[in-house]
Amino acid sequence: MKLVGERRALAAIVFAFFFIMFALNGLMGPAPNAPLLYGLAGVYGLAFFSLVAGYFWARWYAVGVGLFGVILGVLGMWQGRKDPNVEMWQVYMQFGMHLAATIMLWGENMSSAYDGKTAWREKLHMDESAVQRLGKSVIRAGVSLPIVLAYALAPRQPAAAQIAAGIAVLGIAGTIRMRTWGLVMMGVSGIALATMGIENTSLVPMLAGGLLVSATVPFVAPMARLIRA
Repeated sequence: MKLVGERRALAAIVFAFFFIMFALNGLMGPAPNAPLLYGLAGVYGLAFFSLVAGYFWARWYAVGVGLFGVILGVLGMWQGRKDPNVEMWQVYMQFGMHLAATIMLWGENMSSAYDGKTAWREKLHMDESAVQRLGKSVIRAGVSLPIVLAYALAPRQPAAAQIAAGIAVLGIAGTIRMRTWGLVMMGVSGIALATMGIENTSLVPMLAGGLLVSATVPFVAPMARLIRA
């Protein structure tokens, strides 16, 4: 499936739509929910902007955000059957749009416009194996970031959750730049969030923490070999 430019444009439109939707809801909705909605708007705004700008990591990140929306849609369809107040057409639309964006960004042809470029690989001195590891980490980070922010920025959450979310954001940024401290910060924030979830018997922080920790897994073996050397 080619049509790289057209697929990129359509995927960008999906992320722009959700950016606008969350931003408007933050402006017009209840004040306690505004930080959460603005945070999610930032997640989608970054996906849109990075795709248009052509950053090498943009496709990975956007695929992760798209997969987050697919997972959320599946959960919404499962729970919506039991709740008559849920507007199922909205759930189906959200699921379909995220799935379409994810599919449109998949494949070798689309990769050539982003992570397939050689300039950034040469700049960061990365071979194909390292590129694959980074791609897996960024996709998992893209899935986890909305969940992390949804938990940390929800009303009446403890300051520790917001600190952990801030560390996660810095960790993701550092990981994209192939900094060891980025991986460490992602792992630390993931463990902290998972611990909060266990202490409060809450699934959301446990899931967010587990995904952040999983984003560090592809680099655990290479880092262990480096330490042993």
